Amino acid sequence: MNIAIDPSVLTVFIPTFLFVSATPGMCMTLSMTLGMSIGLRRTFWMMWGELLGVGLVSIAAVAGVATVMFNYPAVFLVLKYIGGAYLFYLGIQMWCSKGKMALSESNAENLEFSAKELLTQGFVTAVANPKGWAFMVSLLPPFINSEYSLAPQMMVLLVIILTIEFCCLVGYAAGGRSLRRLLQKKSTLKTMNRIAGTLMIGVGVWLATG
Repeated sequence: MNIAIDPSVLTVFIPTFLFVSATPGMCMTLSMTLGMSIGLRRTFWMMWGELLGVGLVSIAAVAGVATVMFNYPAVFLVLKYIGGAYLFYLGIQMWCSKGKMALSESNAENLEFSAKELLTQGFVTAVANPKGWAFMVSLLPPFINSEYSLAPQMMVLLVIILTIEFCCLVGYAAGGRSLRRLLQKKSTLKTMNRIAGTLMIGVGVWLATG
C-alpha cells in the first residue's frame, strides 16, 4: 500500500512545529492582542488571513527548497546549518528578552476593525514576516523524503501546519484577556521568554545536527 509520507517523520515533525508555532512570535502576539481588545469571535477573521498566508509561505518555501535539495544536496546542507544557526540565535535573543520576537509589556488598544481589515492584517503579517519564511525554509526540508512524491507529502505537512497554527492562534486569543494582568509582570514575561527561547534553541540544534 502506498503512503503519502513516512509515519516516523510525523512523530518528530508534529512536536517540532508545535514548539515553533506555540512560541510568542509576531502572529501569536497579534492574536493575543486582538483577543484582548476585540474578543475571540472577531479575531477569527485575522486568523483566516494568517492561515492563508502561512499556507502560501509553506508551499512557496517547500517548492523552492525541494528543487535545491534534490539537485544540489550540498547547498541544502549549508541551508540547513544556516537555518539551525538562525533559530539558535533567535532562541538566545528570546532567552535574553531581546529582539522582536520577545514578549514585552504593552497594552492592547480597543480599536474597531472590519472583517476585511482583520483578514488583510493577518495575511500581510504572515506573508511579510521574514522570520516566517526563515522558519519554513529551515524546518520543512529535513522532513521531505525524496523516495516519496512531493505533493502528497506537502499536503500532509500543510494540514498539520495549519491545524497546529490555528489551535495556537485560538489559544492565544482566548487566553488574551486572562493573561493581560499576568503579562504585565516583568518577572513573568522574562520567564516566558526564557522558556520559549530554550525551546527555540533546541529546535535550532536539532535542525543543524539532525
